[in-house]
Amino acid sequence: MVTVGDADGRIGRDELERRGAKGAGALAAMGVEPGDVVALLMRNDLAQLELMRAVAMAGASLCALNWHGAAREAAEILADCRAKVVVAHRDLLPLLAEARPERVIAVTPGPAIRAAYGVSAEASAARPDLPEWAALRETSEPLLAPRPQRPPLRYTSGSTGRPKGIRRIAPAGGDFADVLRRAATGMMRMRPGGRFLTAAPLYHSAPSTLTSMALAMGDNEVTVLPRFEPERFLATIAERKATHLYAVPTMFSRLLKLPEAARAMHDLSSIEFSVSTGSPFPHALKAAMIEWWGPVIWESYGASEIGFMTMAGPEDALARPGTAGRMALGGTLLILNEAGRVLPPGETGRIFARMEAFGGFDYSNEPDAKEEAHGHVSVGDLGHVDAEGFLFISDRKKDMIISGGANIFPAEIEAALIECPLVADVAVFGAPHEEFGEMIVAAVQPAPGAAADEAAIRAFLEGRLARMKHPRVFEFHDALPREDSGKIFKRRLRAKWWEGAGRAI
Repeated sequence: MVTVGDADGRIGRDELERRGAKGAGALAAMGVEPGDVVALLMRNDLAQLELMRAVAMAGASLCALNWHGAAREAAEILADCRAKVVVAHRDLLPLLAEARPERVIAVTPGPAIRAAYGVSAEASAARPDLPEWAALRETSEPLLAPRPQRPPLRYTSGSTGRPKGIRRIAPAGGDFADVLRRAATGMMRMRPGGRFLTAAPLYHSAPSTLTSMALAMGDNEVTVLPRFEPERFLATIAERKATHLYAVPTMFSRLLKLPEAARAMHDLSSIEFSVSTGSPFPHALKAAMIEWWGPVIWESYGASEIGFMTMAGPEDALARPGTAGRMALGGTLLILNEAGRVLPPGETGRIFARMEAFGGFDYSNEPDAKEEAHGHVSVGDLGHVDAEGFLFISDRKKDMIISGGANIFPAEIEAALIECPLVADVAVFGAPHEEFGEMIVAAVQPAPGAAADEAAIRAFLEGRLARMKHPRVFEFHDALPREDSGKIFKRRLRAKWWEGAGRAI
């Protein structure tokens, strides 16, 4: 029997569809109509997989909130997306304190989540006045005629420091489930009877999309773990005989650091395809994983706005160290100079892409942020292609930091830090980190008369920013270097950190 599940239990696909239909009926009864938004504030578990099906069947757009976030961030996103319903694990409900959504449904976290995150019994039972999703679902009539699936609504930090909504536009007349199935088979090598596994949080675009692909396949097993724990991950691969995985370089680094005995005790022969995207994948790390797992390690370069774009297989990685692969599913790339002229192979410029397979997009609250040229969209990075069309990424045009697979935007952190009375000026940038790819560094110019008090500044950030966005390192400067225009010379600040790193991102 094909099943879906988490670390606590599993259900068959038929039962998932039954729960999805009843859940869709419950959402419809609450006034959710096609195109409306349902927001989830949940860690990885079976209930989230069930809700993903329910939202899809209801024809709504799913908006997954980052549970590492601060209450202010959640409030900004919910105000922008106008979610009809918010479903949250009970221990995460405090993150909705500023948003105060009109309709909230709660989910009691299971034993695996409670153990993985140290959730207390009190927090697990918070807000008993709120209805429990499972009970609400079971008392609802199923939606007998599922509606066409809608694309999700993603949020990323915008240039203003506030979350920017990415509204995907499905191809004309299409059900987004069809889009997912085509990408699943055409890019991600999913097949009938495959078994997908991830421990990456489903609020991230890549693991969420891949999980949605596996669900859309209909006959694939799906397993999600509450968090990444190296030995547990290997044990689950062996236990579920997983064929398809999503993992990021940080995870591979931790797996390779396990003792040889721990690495050798699990049968990993079922793995057919493991894909990474979202953060730089150092060649030495990739080669080490290929040596261990065999020719199953793939990399994709993509963006939340455009979707997965390139694919680089193990043979490509070994033959062309550093490549992010070639465009897939009929997508095209252009490398442009600052004047907008198309550059030939080998010359570095700005990367623009066109990927019709995933549909178009616009921004909900920054309509002018979309940058287009020659029918292609800027993805904010610099790179070049070789004569065979393989992409090599050299640097980011934007200041985005990628740490542990998460996209972190300095503008958002700077906007929070500049509010601190102890800070006169600040510049935030990424520096190399062995495990996470990059770490956050904040260069701070103290306010006149203020001491360089790192502890006080850290205390100021509590509750204002997600902990994952707090700088790992603070540098204090008498004055920050600026251009004549007033723009900070971030490249000067970054330079000493990247010297000898062997890479620029």
